[in-house]
Amino acid sequence: MGKGIRYSDEFKQEAVNQVVIHGYSVADVAARLDISTKSLYGWMKAFSKPTKQRKEDEDLRAEVARLKRELKRAQQERDILKEAAVDSSDHCNTFFNHV
Repeated sequence: MGKGIRYSDEFKQEAVNQVVIHGYSVADVAARLDISTKSLYGWMKAFSKPTKQRKEDEDLRAEVARLKRELKRAQQERDILKEAAVDSSDHCNTFFNHV
């Protein structure tokens, strides 16, 4: 394992991704990259907050898109019901006017 070696943020992020995204164990990734598990755990802690935030942002964007679709459908249903109510009230008024 390297001592005193400075790794780039890109290297650290890729190491973290191997664990977080690709599902490899910390021990496997550390051994393959010749780094300590302590370093990798530290990098995971440092880099996981933005990853969590990005995931939350993606979830929120998906929820907003779903809610917009739901709102559009509800507005269309409302418009259809409004038209039906106007049409039926015309028919009802016409019927009662002739009685």
